[in-house]
Amino acid sequence: MNFNSIMSKEIQPPIAKIIPFELQKHGNVRIDNYYWLNDRENPEVIDYLNKENEYYQKSTEHTKPFQKELFEEMKARIKEDDESVPYFYNGYFYITRFEIGKDYPIYSRKKGNLEAPEELLFDCNEMAKKFSYFNLNGISISEDNKWVSFGIDTVSRRQYTIQIKNLETNEILPLKIENTTGGATWANDNQTIFYSRKDEVTLRPDRIFKHKLGSDPSKDVVVYFEKDDTFTVSVYKSKSKKYLIISSESTLTSEYQILLASTPDDSFKIFQKRTRELEYSISHYEDSFYIVTNKDKATNFKLMKTSENKTSKEHWIDLIPHREDVLFEGIDIFKDYLVVSERSNGLNKIKIIPWDGSESYYLPFDIETYTAETTTNIDFDTEILRFVYQSMATPSSVIDFNMRTKEKVVLKEQQVLGGTFDKNNYIEKRIWATATDGTKVPLSMIYRKGIKPNGKNPFLMYAYGSYGMTIDPYFSTTRLSLLDRGFIYAIAHVRGGEDLGRQWYEDGKLLKKKNTFTDFIDCSKHVIAENYTSAEHLYAEGGSAGGLLMGAIANMAPEIYNGIIAQVPFVDVVTTMLDETIPLTTGEYDEWGNPNVKKYYDYMLSYSPYDNVEKKEYPHLYISTGLHDSQVQYWEPAKWVAKLRVTKTDTKQLYFDINMDAGHGGASGRFEALKELAKEFSFLLDLEKIER
Repeated sequence: MNFNSIMSKEIQPPIAKIIPFELQKHGNVRIDNYYWLNDRENPEVIDYLNKENEYYQKSTEHTKPFQKELFEEMKARIKEDDESVPYFYNGYFYITRFEIGKDYPIYSRKKGNLEAPEELLFDCNEMAKKFSYFNLNGISISEDNKWVSFGIDTVSRRQYTIQIKNLETNEILPLKIENTTGGATWANDNQTIFYSRKDEVTLRPDRIFKHKLGSDPSKDVVVYFEKDDTFTVSVYKSKSKKYLIISSESTLTSEYQILLASTPDDSFKIFQKRTRELEYSISHYEDSFYIVTNKDKATNFKLMKTSENKTSKEHWIDLIPHREDVLFEGIDIFKDYLVVSERSNGLNKIKIIPWDGSESYYLPFDIETYTAETTTNIDFDTEILRFVYQSMATPSSVIDFNMRTKEKVVLKEQQVLGGTFDKNNYIEKRIWATATDGTKVPLSMIYRKGIKPNGKNPFLMYAYGSYGMTIDPYFSTTRLSLLDRGFIYAIAHVRGGEDLGRQWYEDGKLLKKKNTFTDFIDCSKHVIAENYTSAEHLYAEGGSAGGLLMGAIANMAPEIYNGIIAQVPFVDVVTTMLDETIPLTTGEYDEWGNPNVKKYYDYMLSYSPYDNVEKKEYPHLYISTGLHDSQVQYWEPAKWVAKLRVTKTDTKQLYFDINMDAGHGGASGRFEALKELAKEFSFLLDLEKIER
């Protein structure tokens, strides 16, 4: 008898009590036996979650030494005393660095050159000492370099408190602006900031405020209130520093307002009023705005231009037209160059276009499992483009590219410590699976040389597949702990992302959402058919909306997976999307559909993982969440686990791991996050009976 079966007899999982709750919509009645778990203030709920944690901890006690070993192994590959490549902005070089043994970043700057004395902005290790969770974001420097605004979250619900520090005296002002997104934007008078606040219940950023230094924040002026609850708002400054810009965004529609940064007390004016399904973004250069937009049915977007004095869409003229086979992703504007980020056949392309009319060109890349994207390019008057390059086997590099001479300087390549890593020991490739409807779906794969397609290899497949978010091939030092133990790793570029253009996204949302799930299943069947692995050794992983994907495949094709990892999974789709008080709900009707409309209700109900749990065998499951998660509420996975416990017919592992101190992103320290990863890896390796 093996250890697991002995343990299962001794340790019994908690069984949540059943309190039937009736949910009615469109004449349909659903009975939710675990609706009562939707109350984090209820001591019985906390007791149940603690019992689930206790069950998980006791059941995996035998893996604790291995978890520690994995943690130390992954930590040993990371350069602890690391620092970012400095970037130059408004007279200063800005640097983020880490020190040995410390979890949090230190932010600093140097005036004029890198030999200048360091000016400390923030040591987050000191600031985090009193808190189990800590996150600082939204650092924003005034134009006179005297003030810095920043946001702090100590709960992990992404409700930041804005504060301001005087960089000449190092004094943090007593000012505290609660319940914001953390970021703030300085007007050019160095006295005024604009920031966005959140609705207290839904956490939707819905208001832009103006604050004057020295004034009472309770008297801050509401500059803009977004009445439409499907939109969120933010505020920022154009790279040219000339304009303050308010952005209102929903899934399918955008609207911008502009104001000269030199006159912060004037009123913002609409750039182009919102028109349903018109998406656009704006960049300022000289006397014009450059607009990336889907206007005129440009599904994959195009580039247009207009005078800064005539901004409505009838004045926009085409610069780079729409192309059926190329997704236009964005632009970076410099004084002498326009840089265009594109995607064709699923691969990143970066194009350099000189403003003087001389010949444009693409940066060359020669493999199919890479990611190349522009990064921190804040300086306007420079001929240097900074971009990041990596592949599944190539560590991430920060590269400065001279757009005039075409010379390339690698400023930093991610170091993999330990002395054993050699990228030549790994094979990376792109393969294509055929989906049920005949669509070709790409997978990016990596594995160690010497692995044979014999059907016995442990195989971990990851996907996300929502919101048009593309998961490009990327390098991971932690992944090496699986690869070096014989795992094959793959990213399935399923529909619902924008990997193969905008239509790829359109074909994986709303009433076509099931394509995301069937694509993943078809990719899984393909790697089994090609003998890379078998159902006994295939594992799936996804988080958040990718956790919805995991819940769906667990119901739809449980027989082809040995185990599934679902991180902070969105699994109670219908109930959540009917509850307008939950953060993100109303803003996501264009992604999932509005279940107040019957056709969307019926379709969502047909795939919602929680609603479709059945009496049958499921794979081994490791499910994680955070009690304070604002994106996917903890009770979604809690209810799913409770229902699975009493419904599924197998005796396989079902672990529910709840971080009682964290939210959607998990633990806040860089090494604490490795401990969470070690749990996931030990789950997989334990199932494969790999013990070292």
